[in-house]
Amino acid sequence: MSIELPKDKHREAIAAIVRYFQEEREEEIGTIAAGSLLRFFLTEIGPSIYNQAVAEVQQRMQMHVADLDIEFHQEEFQHWPKSNR
Repeated sequence: MSIELPKDKHREAIAAIVRYFQEEREEEIGTIAAGSLLRFFLTEIGPSIYNQAVAEVQQRMQMHVADLDIEFHQEEFQHWPKSNR
């Protein structure tokens, strides 16, 4: 599975790379080179970030699932007072 950005986010990411090079490195980089760099990062580093995010979401979901019994537990057979049982 390759990681792809929606077109608007892709354009924003390229613009951010161009701006980074201009402001932080005082270098010029064209949009084609910035797009190539973005593709490299998405291909090479993107899966690591994606996998970490999935692992964190799984952990949080497992914590929430474990809490379901505590949060939604309903006492059974409550009609008769406990002292009459």
